[in-house]
Amino acid sequence: MKNFKIEFKWAIYFSILTLFWLSIEKGVGLHDQHIDLHPIYTNLIAIPYILLYYLALRQKREWFYNGKITWSQAMISGAVLSAIVALLSPLVQYIGATFITPDYFKNATEYAIEQRNMNPDLAKQYFSMRSYIIQSIFFALAMGIVTSALVALFVKKK
Repeated sequence: MKNFKIEFKWAIYFSILTLFWLSIEKGVGLHDQHIDLHPIYTNLIAIPYILLYYLALRQKREWFYNGKITWSQAMISGAVLSAIVALLSPLVQYIGATFITPDYFKNATEYAIEQRNMNPDLAKQYFSMRSYIIQSIFFALAMGIVTSALVALFVKKK
């Protein structure tokens, strides 16, 4: 565990950023009056996420590997970071849906049914805590691994 203190720290930062982002989305109305714009603007979080991965892997290079890191070492570090983010994601989803934006699932379901002609049962299944927790776990792993592979190209240093 000592070898992964940096990854754990940055996973906490990642989770805090996610909650902050949810608060911004809620504040600007993307979870209610402008829910139609949510699928577009929610993806902007990718920019700070990539920056966090870069900062995490750079810190791993400087603090743990004494300024030198191979692509595979950076990739492993990023994969560990992704796994910790995935493990924390159910808690982040719970906090977001319970405290930040408790009406999001209801609003999204209603919008999907009324504006997108989605089947009501499918909409209720998709826009649910269970579904979002599952999605967040797999998204954190998949996108985290891809991001790690790309960012590792920029932080590797021999």
